[in-house]
Amino acid sequence: MTQTTTNAWLQGLRAFVVEHRLGKPLPTPPAGDAQWAAERSILGAALATRLSEVEAIRQTRRALGYGTGADPALVLTTSAAGMAAATAVLESAGDLAALVGGRLVAVTELEYRLWCIRSPDDTQRLHAHLWNWIKMRVPLQRAAEFARHPLSPGESYWLHRTGLVGAGPLDRRDCHLWKWNGRHAALLEAFVTERAVAGL
Repeated sequence: MTQTTTNAWLQGLRAFVVEHRLGKPLPTPPAGDAQWAAERSILGAALATRLSEVEAIRQTRRALGYGTGADPALVLTTSAAGMAAATAVLESAGDLAALVGGRLVAVTELEYRLWCIRSPDDTQRLHAHLWNWIKMRVPLQRAAEFARHPLSPGESYWLHRTGLVGAGPLDRRDCHLWKWNGRHAALLEAFVTERAVAGL
């Protein structure tokens, strides 16, 4: 793997995303939207923590033989609020922005999957994949999984899913249970284990 190859893959992804979004821009919230603000806050905090591990990710990948002279592209799959959070995190932390540099691109899950079909990197020699998003519509059929955290009328569950693949022993998949009441979100339980439910 060379830096030139990695850069070409990353620039290709960026160009693909611009093309993919033509005529269908990402959603933007109305001013003062509480749900957007809560989602962005949760995703921003999680992303800042994960990006603080970038140097460890680089060192681990080098130790695994991914190359000594090439830093990986960092692909974050997230929502529109997550993309806004990523921009805010990098703008507010100059040292973090300098460390991540131009290596990070934030895209939707669909954009990432379509790009990987067009330009596969199945062994992740060129990139590490981070994800950070919230499932806001948790089906009622799944309520029994979280019965230890009963909801009041007007409240709903949020599942915050975050993780990393492409860094060997640093890879992880986490899920955190939140509650939304229409005004603010509250963490109910970190690191919940989800049961598989067919079709959900």
